[in-house]
Amino acid sequence: MKTTVCLSADSINYPEGGGHFWVYLNWALGLKSNGYEVIWLEGIAPEMTEQARANVTILQGRLEKYGLGGSLALCCRTATGTLAGVPEGCLSLHAAAERADLLLNLRYTTSPAVVSRFSRSALVDIDPGLLQIWLSEGTITIARHDIYFSIGETVGQAGAKFPGGGIAWHYTPPCVSAADWPVSKAGADGRFTTISTWWAEEWMEYGGELYRNDKRSGFEGYFDLPGQTTAPLELALCMAANEHKERAWLEGLGWRIRDSAAVSSTPWEYQHYIQDSRGEFSCAKPSCVRLQNAWISDRTLCFLASGKPAIVQHTGPSRSLPDAAGLFRFTSLEEAAQMLDTVQADYERQCRLARELAEAHFDARAVTRRVVELGLASSARGEKTL
Repeated sequence: MKTTVCLSADSINYPEGGGHFWVYLNWALGLKSNGYEVIWLEGIAPEMTEQARANVTILQGRLEKYGLGGSLALCCRTATGTLAGVPEGCLSLHAAAERADLLLNLRYTTSPAVVSRFSRSALVDIDPGLLQIWLSEGTITIARHDIYFSIGETVGQAGAKFPGGGIAWHYTPPCVSAADWPVSKAGADGRFTTISTWWAEEWMEYGGELYRNDKRSGFEGYFDLPGQTTAPLELALCMAANEHKERAWLEGLGWRIRDSAAVSSTPWEYQHYIQDSRGEFSCAKPSCVRLQNAWISDRTLCFLASGKPAIVQHTGPSRSLPDAAGLFRFTSLEEAAQMLDTVQADYERQCRLARELAEAHFDARAVTRRVVELGLASSARGEKTL
């Protein structure tokens, strides 16, 4: 009998986020490649507004495009509310829970009332370090699951720079569906780039420190990089219309700036932009560097699978992340410049190494199979915690 996995995602209220959609789509495609039946579960507000119905239609169309037509299920986003009904073509929470052998929850605000409907459940933490701190400080609570996974290698390990949040964590790599991200040759004007928000009112307070935790803060110390390397650099950023001075300043330093909405507002535009690039250059949010969680972005995995070398900021010791082979991890402006020049001089080989790394450690087919197998086995042993 075919195993059915219900993937709890959080994309329906952000239809303009093509890259955000791929966070969940890579997991869904990995599940599908293993022969599992996939149900895609989204939480929505109990009031089915005109905008909500439009978002449902958009998501249904996107799932259809990737071979997941008819898979969308809806539940109430609030802990106490209920949906009066679901739009045509969508499954109810009741139907999803009846059919699913496992809930694979990537949306940790999913309410206990929803999680408890499923006979087996696994949580996947995609904010390593931050989630554990929030749990330890009581900032958020999560529903009880049968097993808990984190994409941070140091989560729950001895010597970690943050607590485990009272949970026994199992490490899982993040994943990319290598079959759906084929190797692609860079465009004639391809550059080393990344796609990101820029300014954000995101702050982190821990260990007596308060610091801004947005992407712009992560790039501080690296603004002068274009003058230190011959590699062409570009940033596709979400910037407000009134930030023209910031944009002009970055361009004056040698960065080419693109509007992220113009290149990644749909899943296929996001994919095309990455596959047309020469590689990735990106800094991490400050929390990843400070917490040393060995984090790697799902976006970076899409670059690697596409045969694009990635030069990214070092986020801590890792068992699988190399520092100079397809993926380069820098700790200073000087290292970043040297790594970009190294990749430029050895480009074709580094492209091959990038793809090999994605296939060896992050392929969604292998990652999802292991997570599902452990999820089903842990439930059978009755290991629910919290």
